[in-house]
Amino acid sequence: MGPEVIVPVTMFVCTTALVFGLRYMSNKEKMAMIERGLEPSFKPRASAPKPFVSLKFGLLLVGLGLGLLIALFTVRATGLDDDEGVAVYFGCLSICGGLGLILSYVVEKNWLDKQKDLN
Repeated sequence: MGPEVIVPVTMFVCTTALVFGLRYMSNKEKMAMIERGLEPSFKPRASAPKPFVSLKFGLLLVGLGLGLLIALFTVRATGLDDDEGVAVYFGCLSICGGLGLILSYVVEKNWLDKQKDLN
């Protein structure tokens, strides 16, 4: 039995267990609500929308893309072998992804400060 058989079987078993587990927990939650005298169709309100999540992930992805590009040019320009190139890729991705998140924080903080000044 090679991996070409084990992987699909494992994925099927895990997916099936996940679906049945979620259904079981949902049913258990509804039964607990009925025992407490609550309406099972009642759902608590969703949390307030977070407008800066898209900005944060967008800037993170831009930072990661720039990190990949910088790492590619660095590895090609210096002629590093695969082992050393991996470290350059990892470092550039981490640094540029972090810079994207910092930029997202700065933009969000400036916007919130402007909103506070208007009120």
